[in-house]
Parts: sequence; C-alpha cells; structure tokens
Amino acid sequence: MNEEFLNTLGSIVGTATPLVIASLGETITERAGVVNLSLDGSLALAAVLGFAAAWTAQEAGVLDVPMQIALGIAVAMLVGALIALLVGFSSIKLRRDQVAVGFVLTLLAAELARFLGADFTRIPGPQITRFNIPLLEQAPILGPVFFQQNLLVYVSYLLMFGIWFWLFRTSGGLTLRAIGERPEAAYARGARVQRLRYWYTFLGGALVGLAGAAYSLNVKPGWSSPPAMQGDGWIALAIVIFGGWHPFRVVLGAYLFAALRAVSSNIQTNGMFIFGQEISFPFVLLNALPWLLMIVTLLIVSGGLTERLLQYMPRAVQHRLRAFLRSDPPKALGTRFDME
Repeated sequence: MNEEFLNTLGSIVGTATPLVIASLGETITERAGVVNLSLDGSLALAAVLGFAAAWTAQEAGVLDVPMQIALGIAVAMLVGALIALLVGFSSIKLRRDQVAVGFVLTLLAAELARFLGADFTRIPGPQITRFNIPLLEQAPILGPVFFQQNLLVYVSYLLMFGIWFWLFRTSGGLTLRAIGERPEAAYARGARVQRLRYWYTFLGGALVGLAGAAYSLNVKPGWSSPPAMQGDGWIALAIVIFGGWHPFRVVLGAYLFAALRAVSSNIQTNGMFIFGQEISFPFVLLNALPWLLMIVTLLIVSGGLTERLLQYMPRAVQHRLRAFLRSDPPKALGTRFDME
C-alpha cells in the first residue's frame, strides 16, 4: 500500500488521540448519570497548566525529560478532575443544574487558560516522543498506522478496551450502568449512588485532563492563543452521543472526525480536482466541513434513518447492527438522585 497513504492514516490516529481520550472520559461520566459540559474549557486549562508544569521543571533542571512529561500529565489530569468534581458537587450536593454549571465552568476555564497561558505562548518545551512497539510495528498496514506512535496513543487503545471490559464484563461496570439508568434500583441493591457518581465524574474529568496534556505535550506542542484545541470539547460531547455511549463507537467517531479534518486540511493545501478541473471552496467552508459532516452524521445515527436503512439488511445481521448503532442515552442522565 502507498507509504504516503499509510503515513496519513497514522497521522489521523495520532491527532485523534486527545479526542479519543476526552470522549472516553465523558462516556464514563455520562454513564454514571452526570453531564459534564465543561470539556472545552477543561481541555484548554489542563493543556496550559500541564505544559506550564513540564516547562517549569525543564527550566529548573530538577527532573529529566520523562519525569517532566509525567509531571505535566499529572497536573493536567488533576485540573480536569477538579473541574469535573465541581460539576458533580454542584449537582449532587448543591442540587444545581448540571448543564448550566458545566457551561459556566467551560467559559471560566477557557478564559483562565488564556490569561495564565499569556507567558507561555509559542515557547518550546518538553514533548512526548514516538516509540515503536517491537514486532507489531512490522505488521503490514496495521504496523505503520497503529504501532508506530507515542505513549498516549497506546494508552488510548488500553483505555478503549479497558473501559469496554469494565462496562460490559464486570459487576462494577453493571453497577455503573445501573446508576446511570435506574439509580433507585441500584440503590435498593446496595450501590452507593452518590459516592459512585462522584468517583466516575472525577475519573472522567481526569481523562479529559489527560487529553489536554496530549494536545500541549504532543499533538500541538506548547501553547498558543487562541488554543489549538478550541472547540474540541464540544466535538467530544457530540462524539459521545454519536458513539451511543459505547467505547468502541466513541473511538470510531473520534477517528472519523480526525479523518474529516485531514481531508479538509489536504483540500486547503493541495486543492480539490474533479475530472482534472480544480474546484475552489471558500476557506471558511473548508474549516467548517468537519463540523458540518459530524452534525449530519449525528442526525442520521440519532434519527430514524438508521432504522429504515437496517430494514434492507439481511435479518441475520440486523440485530447485531441495531445493537451496535443504538444511541439511547442513559435514562437518568442529567438527573439528581436524592434518596441518600
């Protein structure tokens, strides 16, 4: 297969990693019944503070490069987790609307990121380097695309399979799904609903913070204003809906959006030719293309068109496809539970 094409696919996997991690984190949080709308601001604040911590350690010379990266990641994860906990605390303890609190926090965190990032704009800092996985890197097609990446890409693979296994193959995952679907029934069976919601909100927020670090320490090293990840928090929220709150579909949605971005970028760079004639597109339309196509795809998946298309499939595959494509939200998503 063409080497340039494989390199492009590998680049899509690498650049999609922050979206993958953030979307998986939000999937965990929403499975527990909590909506965290602070993602966009959380990503930016985690990215700038993670980079600032790693850069400060580099300048001080007190840590070697791997430890600088680890410090930056730890700080970013802590930032994301604390912001998510604010959403959870406001909803669970203070009984405030999750959507309103999350929206306010995303605006606050985004502005705080711009303010704190002023001193770190466009300065070099530590970066997560690429390393190949022995043997697997030699696999035809899959090797160059999936196994010649960096550590956070491999972490995203582990998260995808780990979260799937936890959700659908363990009793803890069954409890997680129960507190997001029927918290009263989960409580009657002995689950500590509020405590678990706090925990999964914290864990999901930590993954959002990790995604922020993936931007500033790898995908778009450093900090810029406006931030490179601006708007990606909202995309991650849409990807969770597109993915039907299922880890595999969520990751597929993140890769799809990254591929659309790559297509848009390629058209801007090289132009688009149909039958030898160059077709010109407005720059603004090209930038909006991934967003528009994601919205269209979201409407198709969430609407009735998918069900109508399934009617034309063989009966043997209809059930499996319907289960895979189903996108019903957790029934108790965004609601409060007051029995504890």
